[in-house]
Amino acid sequence: MSTYTEQVGEKLNNLLENTYDAERGFKKAAENVDSGQLKRYFKGKAQERYDFGHALKSEIKQFGQKVDKGDSLTGKAHRSWMDLKSLFSSDNEEAMLEEAIKGEKKAIDAYDEVLTEASLPSSTQALLQQQRNKIDTGLMNIKSLEDIA
Repeated sequence: MSTYTEQVGEKLNNLLENTYDAERGFKKAAENVDSGQLKRYFKGKAQERYDFGHALKSEIKQFGQKVDKGDSLTGKAHRSWMDLKSLFSSDNEEAMLEEAIKGEKKAIDAYDEVLTEASLPSSTQALLQQQRNKIDTGLMNIKSLEDIA
């Protein structure tokens, strides 16, 4: 049986921070588009990340680790960049989709990094794989939304 180490807890807290950054980023993207369909899509992705975050928090707590929910400097900078890009872009929808694609690719990389941890408990491994797969599927769906923009 794998042991849940403080190092695993730290990696999951970093993933949690990224998850909440993504939630706020999707909310910001929804504010910066006019298309009703894209607004609904981005709001749905924000809710998905909110749900991911709560599942991660529960998993971290289950193994007796401290939950550290914060807002990263990188996340704040990215949302500011989205606002700036929206201000100067003639096509907000396309700009927000491009930022969403970048963010989703980054999220997949972050999940992949944690999933390589040998000491992950099976419940954590399953949760992370499920969330990673949803992000990957969402990334494929974003590309179809570019036609809407």
